[in-house]
Amino acid sequence: MKEEDNATKYPIAICPIRNVVARFGDKWSLLVLLVIEGEGTVRFNELRRIIPDISTRVLSSTLKTLEADGLINRKVYAQVPPKVEYTLTETGKSLIPIINQLTQWAQTNMENVIRHREDYASAQG
Repeated sequence: MKEEDNATKYPIAICPIRNVVARFGDKWSLLVLLVIEGEGTVRFNELRRIIPDISTRVLSSTLKTLEADGLINRKVYAQVPPKVEYTLTETGKSLIPIINQLTQWAQTNMENVIRHREDYASAQG
């Protein structure tokens, strides 16, 4: 296939898979989505307890990004102290089976991937 045909067929700026992988290539987004799916409705501090390794700043940023992408809903209650709950949107729910498949693949293949990484590193000297 000609190079210009590929550029037309797969324009980098709008490539859906590249856009999605960039979003979920971070350390926390998929895990946050799975936790929200498992809990149904969850508050910020519940997420912090369930995922203790994530910093407050990173969790806040991750939630904002997932909300901006339309994957989670953020509901703010007008009360003191403030109450905010997170749930999955329908779009977020549609992603869960794919995340589960990716998780299954990782569980099945991780030992092999690690072994290949080690072999590669050894061969590189």
